[in-house]
Amino acid sequence: MHAEIHTQAVEYKDGDTVLEGFSAYDDSIQGKRPAVLIVHQWKGLSDYEKKRAEMLAKLGYSVFACDIYGKGIRPQDTKEAGALAGKYKSDRQLLRQRVNAGLEALKKQKFTDTKNVAAIGYCFGGTTVIELARSGADVKGVVSFHGALDSPKPEDGKNIKCKVLALHGADDPYVPAKDVAAFEDEMRDAKVDWQLVKFGGAVHSFTDWTAGTDNSKGAAYNEKADKRSWQYMQDFFNELFK
Repeated sequence: MHAEIHTQAVEYKDGDTVLEGFSAYDDSIQGKRPAVLIVHQWKGLSDYEKKRAEMLAKLGYSVFACDIYGKGIRPQDTKEAGALAGKYKSDRQLLRQRVNAGLEALKKQKFTDTKNVAAIGYCFGGTTVIELARSGADVKGVVSFHGALDSPKPEDGKNIKCKVLALHGADDPYVPAKDVAAFEDEMRDAKVDWQLVKFGGAVHSFTDWTAGTDNSKGAAYNEKADKRSWQYMQDFFNELFK
């Protein structure tokens, strides 16, 4: 049977805040299946995450790309994006609450096997899925693609119940070595099952095909690192959902 990827916008709420996510699944497959939550980069839910959602749906997952900022709130430039991302990065409790609302929306999708859920995120979203883990969320694993790896409250590492995979550009100027070390210490001290993979020659946004290829800008697409990191994620999922 020819695989048909079904996609739709999904409105949901965090308290009184209206959010708009994006659901994707392959409707040629029958029944419940493992599920993946996607958290967007700093410009909000965009065509980029929707494409990733379709790619994951083709691999057989029930996918939900969540919305941290709110319905219709999509920054138009880096200044707006920086302000919005900063608002949530400086209020980790709000960020955790908002991403957990997305997780609940994923669990309500009709094909989601709620016992087999993972979350991935890009840049700001990478930071966010680590916060999801720190919130004690009931997920099997989280994958951060070029997310910030700072550890504002290292003691929160003890709340992590899932496996953690951080995929990191070895030359990312936006994630200082001290943050990488802090992440490692937090994971180690909390006895988390964690992995950190560094991709040589890659800077920030290495999976984002809209980021250009000029490493000197600090953020750039890197085809090798993109393909390798996607494969790492798939292997991680195969382990989680076996």
